[in-house]
Amino acid sequence: MIIYGSSLSPYVRKTLVFASEKGIAVDNLPTAPNSEEVEFRQASPFGKIPALCDGDFRISDSSAIVAYLDALQPNPVLIPHEPKPRARAIWYDEFADTLLFDAGRKIFFNRLVAPKFLGIPGNEAEAEKAEREELPPLIDYLESVIPASGFLVDDRLTLADIAVASPWINLAHVGIGIDSATHPRSTAYIGAILARPSFATLVAKEKSFLARFAEREPR
Repeated sequence: MIIYGSSLSPYVRKTLVFASEKGIAVDNLPTAPNSEEVEFRQASPFGKIPALCDGDFRISDSSAIVAYLDALQPNPVLIPHEPKPRARAIWYDEFADTLLFDAGRKIFFNRLVAPKFLGIPGNEAEAEKAEREELPPLIDYLESVIPASGFLVDDRLTLADIAVASPWINLAHVGIGIDSATHPRSTAYIGAILARPSFATLVAKEKSFLARFAEREPR
C-alpha cells in the first residue's frame, strides 16, 4: 500500500498517522502536488495530495483515505460507529481540514514554503493577519471543548484528535505554539497527542529534513 505526498502536508500527515494507529503498514512516497508522475496521477487525477494506491484500488483526499483505512482494518475503531460520536469526529476532521488548516497554511506557506522552498517572497502581511486574527478564535474554541479525558470524542483517540493535532506541527515548524498561560488545556492536549509514537516519528523526520535543507541553502 502506497501513500503519495510529503508529511509536511497536514493532510498527508493525518493519513500516515491514522494508518500507524491502525497498525496498517504503508510506504510513503514523497510526492509534490501536481506531480506528473504517472502512477500518482492514476490515484490523484487532479494532482492533489495525499493519494493512495492499494493494489488496483486508487483514491485521493485525506478524508476518503482514512475512511478506507478504517473500513479495511476495523480495530482500533478511530471513526466511531455510534451516531453522535461519529458526527462529532467528522466535525472535528472538517474543522481541522478547513478552518485550522487555512489559517495555518497562510502562516506556513508565507514564512517557510515560499521563501525557503520556492525562492520567492512570502506574503508576511497575510501570515501576520492569520496569526493575529484567524488563529486565536480557533484556539479559544479548542480550549472550550477539550474534555477532561484529553480526547475530543468518546474519551479515547479518534480521527478527531489526529486531524486537529496535525496542523500544529506545521505551525511549530515556524515557531508558533499555544500559550500555556492562557490556554492550558489546549497546550496539554496538543502536546499529549503529538507525543504519541505515530506523530513523534514523523515530527523527527520532518525536523531532520528541514535542518538538512537549511544547511544546503546558499549563505
